Amino acid sequence: MKTSADPVRDYLSAVERETFVLPADRRQELLADLAEHIEVTRAERPDTAIGEILAELGDPRTIAATALAEAGNGYGAAGAPDRSGVPAPVRHGKVHPLVPLLMLALSLPFVVAFSDQPGPLIGFLSRLTGAILLCTSVHWTAVQKTTGVLLAAVVPSAVIASWNLSSGGPSGDAPALVANLAMTALIVGTAAWLWRVRRAS
Repeated sequence: MKTSADPVRDYLSAVERETFVLPADRRQELLADLAEHIEVTRAERPDTAIGEILAELGDPRTIAATALAEAGNGYGAAGAPDRSGVPAPVRHGKVHPLVPLLMLALSLPFVVAFSDQPGPLIGFLSRLTGAILLCTSVHWTAVQKTTGVLLAAVVPSAVIASWNLSSGGPSGDAPALVANLAMTALIVGTAAWLWRVRRAS
């Protein structure tokens, strides 16, 4: 197997190939930064093999993907063109990720605060709209969306509907308050979790 006489040059060439869609000045800036980092690291750690230093920097494709995402120039997170040779556009979220979470988190407290009409209807519509916005958002994975909708919309709606349609719901002020607090905690906790695991877009 043929080995390269200059692994640094090969590494930088690979990064240059992977970032061909970047503007030339941004690509050259990235390559200069990488070359400088490699040179400084070699000077600080002369006993470290160059292969180890390059491995610490990461795969050229990963570096390219990060640079393309940071550039925000309409290219996909993978930084590579699709099969047609055209770079995939980045989907930017049109709705701030806080919007669906607030709609979900505030739906039940709104119903409790305004128990007379139209409170329940507005609370239900708020929960439904929040679930739809969550499902269509680019800020979460499919599994996170499914979990969020189940815990923050489906389960609370099903529990509340069963309470209202049967006599099995909590009766009296104290049990009803505890039940409402438990549902609120579930919804708010799920919204907080979704906020924590969201991804930038």
